[in-house]
Amino acid sequence: MVHKVQAVVVRQKNAPATVETILVPDPGPGEALVDIITCGVCHTDLHYQQGGINDDFPFLLGHEATGVVSAVGPDVTSVAPGDRVILNWRAVCGECRACRRGQGQYCFNTHNATQKMTLEDGTVLSPALGIGAFAEKTLVAAGQCTKVDPAADPAAVGLLGCGIMAGIGAAMNTGNVRQGDSVAVIGCGGVGIAAIAGAKLAGATTIIAVDIDSRKTALATGLGATHTINSKDEDPVEAIRALTGGNGADVVIDAVGRPETYRQAFYARDLAGTVVLVGVPTPEMTLELPLLDVFGRGGALKSSWYGDCLPSRDFPMLVSHYLNGALDLDAFVTERISLEQVQEAFQKMHEGTVLRSVVEL
Repeated sequence: MVHKVQAVVVRQKNAPATVETILVPDPGPGEALVDIITCGVCHTDLHYQQGGINDDFPFLLGHEATGVVSAVGPDVTSVAPGDRVILNWRAVCGECRACRRGQGQYCFNTHNATQKMTLEDGTVLSPALGIGAFAEKTLVAAGQCTKVDPAADPAAVGLLGCGIMAGIGAAMNTGNVRQGDSVAVIGCGGVGIAAIAGAKLAGATTIIAVDIDSRKTALATGLGATHTINSKDEDPVEAIRALTGGNGADVVIDAVGRPETYRQAFYARDLAGTVVLVGVPTPEMTLELPLLDVFGRGGALKSSWYGDCLPSRDFPMLVSHYLNGALDLDAFVTERISLEQVQEAFQKMHEGTVLRSVVEL
């Protein structure tokens, strides 16, 4: 059976995102059909629209989603119809060299649904991050579905599907923030503020939010920052050192992903401290650092892929923290919108006036 549903599609580079009818097949082996409940509007979807990911237009946008499994392929046992799930874009294969050594969060062979979703005329769609969840239904690999407690607000916990997980995981998984640590986060968009929330959850006692926009650092304070720095007004390296006894922070997270912010992170950490890069650079960016400083300062320079998360481990844990009040995911939901408002939400996101717009279906 083929399902006709409404979905948000972008047909060519920089074309507007429009609501169109698409065709979604029933699941085959290893696949799951999911009725979407919510989907967050993420920067990655805007990058797809702008041609910043690849040129495999037309794209079916959306990936930061919750839903209910409506059908599964004949060999699927991990989820069943009726399960409330968060979708993720790293379906762990269980067989690659990373998985074999017990590091599924680094799986080198993640996969998506085999069958294709299409426009009504048969044109094959490229689903964003292998998900395509600005849609009433989507088809994914069953491994992209993580079962979670249905008591949680789907609009809030669905954000764990991408950006919020990337930030929380940058602190807790990649940065290995421990109780009593000092943490600085450079860049207070959704991912950066999520890193601040993750640092708080991990027990950091000094949490420093750095941005050029005081509105964003004010939001960061509400999610756990103990100090704020406007880097337009003062040198963030010196300011971070001043707030950490002159030493620098134990963990500094660069949630911007530019050479200048990475250098700030590098020099703002304590000796033997950790730098985590979670902001995504553009292809032309390069970094130059004195090699003697890299050697002499010691510690670790890490990149965080999707917060180094393992969805089957991290999503249920973080949903539990949300339900018991330890993690305020509601604060990230700025507005709830319809499919027809996605293009408008891109503009708000570009202007920095929202943390997350969330589509409710």
